[in-house]
Amino acid sequence: MIKLAAMNDTQDYSVKTYALRTLGCQMNVHDSERLAGLLDSAGYMPVELVPSKAARATEAGDQGADVLVINTCSVRENAATKLFGNLGQLADVKRHRPGMQIAVAGCLAQQLRGGIIEKAPWVDVVLGTHNLDVLPALLERARHNHEAAVEIEESLKVFPSTLPSHRESAYAAWVSISVGCNNTCTFCIVPHLRGKEHDRRPGDILREIEAVVAEGAIDVTLLGQNVNSYGVSFGDRGAFAKLLRAAGEIEGLERLRFTSPHPAMFTDDVIDAMAETPTVMPSLHMPLQSGSDRVLKAMRRSYRSAKFLGILDRVREKIPNAAITTDIIVGFPGETEEDFQATLDVVEAARFSSAFTFLYSPRPGTPAAEMENQVPEAVASERFQRLLELQQRISTEENQKLEGSVVEVLIAEGEGRKDSQTERLSGRAADNRLVHVALPADSPQRPRPGDIVRAQVTHGAPHHLVADSALSGGLFELRRTRAGDAWEAAQARKKQLQAEADGAAPVALGMPGIRVRPHA
Repeated sequence: MIKLAAMNDTQDYSVKTYALRTLGCQMNVHDSERLAGLLDSAGYMPVELVPSKAARATEAGDQGADVLVINTCSVRENAATKLFGNLGQLADVKRHRPGMQIAVAGCLAQQLRGGIIEKAPWVDVVLGTHNLDVLPALLERARHNHEAAVEIEESLKVFPSTLPSHRESAYAAWVSISVGCNNTCTFCIVPHLRGKEHDRRPGDILREIEAVVAEGAIDVTLLGQNVNSYGVSFGDRGAFAKLLRAAGEIEGLERLRFTSPHPAMFTDDVIDAMAETPTVMPSLHMPLQSGSDRVLKAMRRSYRSAKFLGILDRVREKIPNAAITTDIIVGFPGETEEDFQATLDVVEAARFSSAFTFLYSPRPGTPAAEMENQVPEAVASERFQRLLELQQRISTEENQKLEGSVVEVLIAEGEGRKDSQTERLSGRAADNRLVHVALPADSPQRPRPGDIVRAQVTHGAPHHLVADSALSGGLFELRRTRAGDAWEAAQARKKQLQAEADGAAPVALGMPGIRVRPHA
């Protein structure tokens, strides 16, 4: 093991603080909430609640915390390069604050293991995707032994959703229904790093939804690498549709979404459950990846473009107002101009409300990384630009169709980066489109994150809607919700903690958290 600098043992009895940096997908966001919950339970506090320590923040991104946890993603080829570049900046921070600890978690940690310590010996802790629960113990071990603690498990030991949670949002929650994936897509390393699919029991999921709703959440997103294969591990292929219907009956839940399904396994019973359950929102993320059947075969995506478009047709037949988004990879090995044109044709036909588009980059350890006929970067970039232009036109046209319609917007925190300049508030419509809403000049109450506003769309832009109807005396209705109450209460608790946190004695955090009992 590599020895670390000893802690500065100068009788610092103040509360220890932490910061979390999350990279990658929604599953990583979910896991980070569990890592934060574990640190809360171990007596640490978020650094933003301790002004004197937050003031120590540097440009390296340490945020002034005593413990910095980086929850990594390995989707991109240069993920490791970025991680070690960041760790290099943090080395100087540690030299000036020898008691600080750095932990690396997530998919890249699962992949690189002790290699992280070999390249960055000032890192204190490395843990993988299968054993999040050991973070506090590893930090203590590294602190006591003055050497790095690395612990990687080959299979899931503790389901993340059974761990304590520190949710960042009082009004919205992520609920994991499964971890891992049974697919073998040639570009994806997730099955190798997160393992085979492991499903939670329906009762455990429903109890967690009930718990977060009881805390004030009204918007829940179900998470899984492939949500519509949920139930296969316990022998019920119709389990996901049943889960949607059952969750939709939970009192107090207003918005239910899920991500991500796989087109090959997306069945009509799920479409029916979406259409017939009012709580399930009219939004669907359906990853296309490529419109070329030849490329889909090379990707080992077990559907073809006709099947994909057929799914969209059936969804829109049952849910005419559904907003459908997608993922697309440009420049997959062997992609020809004809293949790319097929993707453009499917995008034109699909009329996605938006698309997450990616230039293919080899993921070490995946079959695609070893394929011949890698597409030259210049060719892929030119195609990528054409796809962006096409999707921007379609998104604009689809958003403009909504001008004059009425939307219900769940006001969010941090969604509108220009809200302070525009004097608008921002949030998500039922179909998950981003909406910027103007307030009436004489509004007696300002909407809080978690409250819901009804307004009329006045402009459709490529990436958002504008609802400025209130400025001309038009529709503006505010519904204050218990989610807004929960947000307001959380802000009050944070202010109280900030006022107390610089005292010598540790302070109980008191932030929202849940612990779900494992299925017996």
